Amino acid sequence: MDFYTCIERRKSSVGISYRDEIMLFGSCFAENIGGLLAEGKFKVDVNPFGILYNPASVALAIRQLLQPEKRTAGDLFFHEELYHSFEHHSRFSAASVADSLHKINERLYLSAVHLQQATRLLVTWGTAYVYRLKETGRIVANCHKLPDKLFNRERLSISQIVEEWDELLALLWQKNPELKIILTVSPVRHRKEGGHANQLSKSILLLAIEQLQVRYPEQIMYFPAYELMMDELRDYRFYAEDMLHPSPTAVQYIRERFTETYMDEQTREILRTVNEIQKSLNHKPLNPQNDSCKQFLSQTLLKIERLCAKTPYLCFENEIEKLKIAYEI
Repeated sequence: MDFYTCIERRKSSVGISYRDEIMLFGSCFAENIGGLLAEGKFKVDVNPFGILYNPASVALAIRQLLQPEKRTAGDLFFHEELYHSFEHHSRFSAASVADSLHKINERLYLSAVHLQQATRLLVTWGTAYVYRLKETGRIVANCHKLPDKLFNRERLSISQIVEEWDELLALLWQKNPELKIILTVSPVRHRKEGGHANQLSKSILLLAIEQLQVRYPEQIMYFPAYELMMDELRDYRFYAEDMLHPSPTAVQYIRERFTETYMDEQTREILRTVNEIQKSLNHKPLNPQNDSCKQFLSQTLLKIERLCAKTPYLCFENEIEKLKIAYEI
């Protein structure tokens, strides 16, 4: 007897391996999967503009990486003691123009190079609602807590999203024909939109992805993060305290389903070994200089060296150097 609706487990024809260069854009779910991959030592670049929620802002960010242009003071505005960019998350805000521009431009050029080399692109859309700055009519990625009266709020249509992304995908594949794309819809509910409006928003995103998949069946895959949360984890115990975001247990469950879908057994075995090493590296000993601690760290170092000998595309150089210096191994 089944006590929940099971989402079909289907292995993707396009996988993710340690040889792939991976980029992730979008909402909190992109950060969650990006964290999994980064901790697992995949070659990954996560949200070079910070967390982005709507398809239009994600598309603009990718376009800017395809043709990077240095940002200047005129691209920033001052609000509540900080300089901000309408195209970036608040993690790029700073108390001075120089600091904000440094963070923005450094990441811009590094990520532009990464995108050119990427073999996998994972994009998570959170909402179909956007905010337009009344003064210019431009869609902003982040309002940075400016007054609502400065913006017009609207909901993108399916056709608007598909047309924007159809054009963007052509540009991406023109520069990088081998790029495969995984699209997904964030399971995080946007309570500010209201229950019904949130469902309409998610439906628009799902239908837009469906149209893009039909157009490009060999290049675009869909991962059902939203469906996993709504069906297999259909219980408030799988939500965080705000009742909107997935709980750590739910995040871990969806992560596991992601690895099952896109990684073969060899890749998952390497990932398990890397995670074990990371746990050892994160261990905080009471007395770092005693013999048992040094022996434990020596065994960790040996495990790293053996893994890197088998998989030379993994990079543990910083961890190895820190271990040898800190504990005089």
